[in-house]
Amino acid sequence: MKAYTPPPDKSVTIRALLLAAIADGSTRIENPLDCEDTRAALRCLEALGLRHCRDGNSVIVEGRGLKGLKRPSGPLCAGESGALARLLAGLMSGQAFPSEITGTGSLLSRPMEKTAAALAKLGARIKTGKGLLPFTINPARLKGGKVSGVDSAQVKSALLLAGLYAAGPVDIKEKFPTRDHTERLLALLGARVTKEGARCGVAPGPLTARPLAVPGDVSSAAPFMAAALLSKEPLRIVSCGLNPTRLGFVDALKKMGARVTVTASVAFPEPAGNIELLPSELKGTSFSPAEIPAMIDEVPLLAVLAGAARGVTVIKGVEGLRGKESDRIESTLALLAALGVTAVYKNGTLTVTGAKGFTALAPVNAFNDHRIAMAAAAAGTACPGLKITDRDCVAKSYPGFWKDFRKVFK
Repeated sequence: MKAYTPPPDKSVTIRALLLAAIADGSTRIENPLDCEDTRAALRCLEALGLRHCRDGNSVIVEGRGLKGLKRPSGPLCAGESGALARLLAGLMSGQAFPSEITGTGSLLSRPMEKTAAALAKLGARIKTGKGLLPFTINPARLKGGKVSGVDSAQVKSALLLAGLYAAGPVDIKEKFPTRDHTERLLALLGARVTKEGARCGVAPGPLTARPLAVPGDVSSAAPFMAAALLSKEPLRIVSCGLNPTRLGFVDALKKMGARVTVTASVAFPEPAGNIELLPSELKGTSFSPAEIPAMIDEVPLLAVLAGAARGVTVIKGVEGLRGKESDRIESTLALLAALGVTAVYKNGTLTVTGAKGFTALAPVNAFNDHRIAMAAAAAGTACPGLKITDRDCVAKSYPGFWKDFRKVFK
């Protein structure tokens, strides 16, 4: 059985960097991801007066405490990272100086109004540019309180970061539970965090620096899982993050009939361990909106596997995919069409009819979207000759993707 170790988790790395910046003391972050998005995070920290250094496979961030950030000389640029832009909005809403957050490329066309509206409920003085970046933020006295109807882990995380600066506790009610990396890291650094089902909260107060390790990224491992099933090759994924709020894709594979075994070896702050996959016959099934948040990044991969499954697969509640690096509804439909797979989208539901086999009808346009390029790579293991344009967009989250993929699937 072949073995594969995924790169460090991008979501955890970005959150760890931002929280380390406002902790008291120096935080050693072991095994951080180095990619375009995390480099953008480090540049933003430098602009806020933070010092950091490399030490082997670690980054050490000299935290300045909640009130130690300095006013940047210009806008903070989040690159193309939506997570970074939204989390920064929460962090900067509590500062005693004004700031502006902008980005580059596709991020400039991604929706930001939900983040601004949620933070405004805590008293933040934040505006968008007609629902898009830049965020313009002015000093405000933040208040505690309840915010309901949150449907994004990034918006939730922005609220939690702002809550550290509020006059009282912040209570957040989600539509469905989303990834909880921020809550786990806050708890590790000494914040007073509450968590129960789709409800979470934080009380204002300081953070204390503590060492932490970033697990392997299960989203980066997902294309390898899909490729293993499509190529019918057994695969063991080692040292992978196993956060329950991120295992929706693994659960979906099991639901489709895949033989998958998960073994945890680390429990806190982030569960981690191994995932094994054996050749399996996949069958079409139905997924509800409640299942989507835990696999939002993997829906294009799920659609590709549905194209190779027996029967029809119905994936509900995916309208949020339109606001990603690409319009992932349209780019996923284009990918499936290039493979000769019939699929339709209507009213938030993607319906895919399994085909007897993939056919390379046309080159795949990744639309400069790393998730689409990786989904196409997985499809290529069952479709020799499939060509992918703008392949290098994978550098956004996984610079070494093609090298690692060729090692496992020669």
